[in-house]
Amino acid sequence: MTTETVRRTADERREEILDAAFEAFAQSGFVGTSTEAIADAVGISQPYLFRLFGTKKQLFLAAVERCLEQTHEVLEAGLAAQEPGADPMIAMGEAYRVAIERPGLLRMQMQAYVACDDPDVRAVVRDGYGRLVMRIAAATGASPQEIAGFVASGMLLNVLAAMDVLESDLPWAALLREGCIGGP
Repeated sequence: MTTETVRRTADERREEILDAAFEAFAQSGFVGTSTEAIADAVGISQPYLFRLFGTKKQLFLAAVERCLEQTHEVLEAGLAAQEPGADPMIAMGEAYRVAIERPGLLRMQMQAYVACDDPDVRAVVRDGYGRLVMRIAAATGASPQEIAGFVASGMLLNVLAAMDVLESDLPWAALLREGCIGGP
């Protein structure tokens, strides 16, 4: 029996580490996640993790940036899939509703918001969130009130999904869901 070690480039390892970190931070947050656990999940040493990312905070910031980029990609996919003449807010909203069913993306968003007491995290979240809002504005031409309502509905959907009541028949959850996306 031969065992073959596959050597990966530093960029490939960075991606593996970032994938593992994304999941770990989404589950346990910045404070509750150890870099040792992330390194172990990828099968590398903790010093190598630090060589590639510098600090735990830099790794967390990279995971937050990835989360915001994935959210941006979800909106773009919704726009790309929309039928000609369809409302782009509906297309983006539906794509987002499906995306937050993946617990990792939703949890990582929530962990990013929780960590905004740190000025560096706050800056990354603020910039990424701003890009999302401006993309929504550009895609829709909607008024500030319409954009604020759309974004507010998305945040409420996040809260419902975090409580695992997005698809619930509970009367209060159904009421809020219908207010955000219509229908049962």
